[in-house]
Amino acid sequence: MTDVRRGADRYAGGDGEAGITTRHAFSFGSFYDPENIRFGPVLACNEELLAPGAGFEEHPHSHTEIVTWVVEGELTHRDTAGHATVVRPGDVQRLGSAAGVRHVERNDGDVPLRFVQMWLAPLEAGGDPSYEVVRDIADGTPYALPAAGAVLHVRRPAAGERTAVPDAARVYVHVVRGEHGLDGELLGPGDSARITGAEGLEIVAESPGELLMWELP
Repeated sequence: MTDVRRGADRYAGGDGEAGITTRHAFSFGSFYDPENIRFGPVLACNEELLAPGAGFEEHPHSHTEIVTWVVEGELTHRDTAGHATVVRPGDVQRLGSAAGVRHVERNDGDVPLRFVQMWLAPLEAGGDPSYEVVRDIADGTPYALPAAGAVLHVRRPAAGERTAVPDAARVYVHVVRGEHGLDGELLGPGDSARITGAEGLEIVAESPGELLMWELP
């Protein structure tokens, strides 16, 4: 089963006056849809746009694995576990909030910052916070997230290239760039697909693109 969700239907959040534009794929904050709370361990998939100088000041998280993919610009990250990092396009950042951590996310550059942030529920609650950045992740290189029993596949197909969808109980696909055919549907930037019981599916790139594809339990 393939459930396509369009980017245009995402819930608009953020704070325009503060230079923050957010598009939510799942229930988030004041927006509540009881039929759209999560997909497997995926709790959020937020498209974020921060103007130069804008950002999220220090705020708390707990019991969540937070994975960030920068599309354009540079993201400045600081947290109360002592990490201070600049995350750039092609990097995968993960913050395991565990029993509790606070962090800051800012655009300290002079150009707009665009990133996708995905929250996943861990298999076990509690523990100590953890953090890592994988730099310049290569096309097709899987990024394992054992804490949530999930694997992220970053794909950058050329036009006409076919990408196999993992045969898994659940797969969540987010289109970052390009147009892609999947199971009779054409997906564009911001669109996503929630796939249950994937077997033998392929994504066909109609143009050069970029995909984030979660293999889920």
